[in-house]
Amino acid sequence: MAGRNLEELQKRYNSTAKAGGRGPGGPGGGRGPRGARGKVKRPENSKAIIKRLFGYIMAYRWRLVLAIVCLIVSTGASMAGSYMLRPIVNNVANGELDAATRIANLGAGLLTLAAVYVCGIAGTYCQSRLIIGVSQNAIEQIRNDLFNKLQTLPVRFYDTENNGEVMSRFTNDVDNIGMMLDNSLMSIIQGSVTLVGTFVMMVYTNIWLTLITVAFTPIFMKLGGAIGAASHKYYSAQQAALGAVNGYIEETVNGQKVVKVFNHEDICKEEFGTLNDDLRDKQMKASFFGGIMGPIMGNTSQISYSVTAGVGGVLCALGKFDIGGLAVFVNYARQFSQPINTLSMQVSTIFSALAGAERVFNIMDRQPEAEDVPNAIDNTAIRGDVVLEHVTFGYNPDKVILKDISLYAHPGQKIAFVGSTGAGKTTVTNLLNRFYDIAEGTITIDGVDIRNYKRDFLRKNIAMVLQDTHLFTGTVMENIRYGRLDATDEEVIEAAKMASAHSFIMRLENGYDTRIEGDGANLSQGQRQLLNIARAAISKAPILVLDEATSSVDTRTERHIEQGMDQLMKNRTTFVIAHRLSTVRNANAIMVLENGVIIERGDHDQLLEQKGRYYELYTGKKELD
Repeated sequence: MAGRNLEELQKRYNSTAKAGGRGPGGPGGGRGPRGARGKVKRPENSKAIIKRLFGYIMAYRWRLVLAIVCLIVSTGASMAGSYMLRPIVNNVANGELDAATRIANLGAGLLTLAAVYVCGIAGTYCQSRLIIGVSQNAIEQIRNDLFNKLQTLPVRFYDTENNGEVMSRFTNDVDNIGMMLDNSLMSIIQGSVTLVGTFVMMVYTNIWLTLITVAFTPIFMKLGGAIGAASHKYYSAQQAALGAVNGYIEETVNGQKVVKVFNHEDICKEEFGTLNDDLRDKQMKASFFGGIMGPIMGNTSQISYSVTAGVGGVLCALGKFDIGGLAVFVNYARQFSQPINTLSMQVSTIFSALAGAERVFNIMDRQPEAEDVPNAIDNTAIRGDVVLEHVTFGYNPDKVILKDISLYAHPGQKIAFVGSTGAGKTTVTNLLNRFYDIAEGTITIDGVDIRNYKRDFLRKNIAMVLQDTHLFTGTVMENIRYGRLDATDEEVIEAAKMASAHSFIMRLENGYDTRIEGDGANLSQGQRQLLNIARAAISKAPILVLDEATSSVDTRTERHIEQGMDQLMKNRTTFVIAHRLSTVRNANAIMVLENGVIIERGDHDQLLEQKGRYYELYTGKKELD
């Protein structure tokens, strides 16, 4: 089996390479959409990105102002020190003075020069400390905003984006922004101040030599603009390729057991090699255009420096200019081009940061979950009377998953969903939690449309146990308490007993204080699921959703869980999705879904009497797809 080509890999693992989404998902949409992506508002150009980054910096404007003041002191000291060379040189070259006088004047001049440079060093130190504080605070705020944005994005985003690609925004892209703010921000400010100050001193020293030096500026700008445009393009491509590589690594590492079981090691190496080769090519082009900027600009400035020095020498020979003035001016001429050269050396950092910032803002500009309606309900007691009326829904507008679904569940009842994979069972529970909003029909809880509840209040009243377990870094006690943070230790232990998890927890090295890392890698799949069930048990939510909750445990453990679940489901409205039909026999009502339609409904005995689809599934005459 051949690996996927570069274009296919980029579309799959890099969101910036996608055009119109990933395409339709699996049959029926099962676990959620795999193709729908909302429109993304992207920064229009580099100016917009810079303006947005500048907004983060301006939050610390007073530190920045103070840093600029220190910078002006530092630059002013450098300018003054350079100009002080003029009288020192002229003094040494003045043959009319005796040697003792010239030495005395030289010593006094050097002491004054040293004092000026000490002030400059102090200014440089202070501005460096201040600017680092500004940049790091700005980066901290960017990370906070990005992480906070992720908490507001709908489930649709996580169903369509690659985890590794999202992580790349937090690591590579934000780090590149930080490098620019740490190194390039001060270079830009310092360069601007130095250019202005140097130009003023050059005009004061000699206007004609100034015109010659300034005449080379358009050449600098033209060269810098041409190389900069190419650099920006390749650095944007480099960041996108890096995100694709990270996404592939993250997915392959997480699925390493599957890779080995199906002997896909060679294919993985081939596909990774394809992505890695693409990243190498883009990095080489980006580094090349970023690297040639400095040498080209440096050599161009040397030409300017040589022409200026030559003309200045002629003026000195003609008696139109003094030697000290020429020494000072050629120093200013070098300083005038130095900021441009310095910025050219920073171009790789700048354009890499702008490319990273565009990808970060790409996430920040995603549409969050719709706001709650005005006066949404968040302070009522939920009993758990759930009604779905004529619900039609599709993750993609062109593919309907649920078709005119109607059902009810009274408080304390247990409603089961069975059917083929992709029939829409999990979709019902996704809609109940408002992970997605319906376009047609209504879903009510206690007679109130769920869209009239606040989302966090609605989800607080619905406990879920998913087939895919997830545990956080921390102790067993903390993971169970995640279901209700104000729960006492005694309530946590009681919830664990209800989920039949207490016995295995007590066999762990430190019991409830055992630390879980790596998403519970030190626990079996069944033990992880038991902790998830205990987490739901402690929430005290009146509505319970069990999505293949016992699929990862053996039959013996399943029986223990069912005993605890009976206690857990008392006085709770429970929705159960199961492939093991033995787990739904005691349900008040069983809904058989096929292709998004409820084709049969009734309790276990009634459905067996009908000898329809449920009868075929239960008796094994027809297997679940």
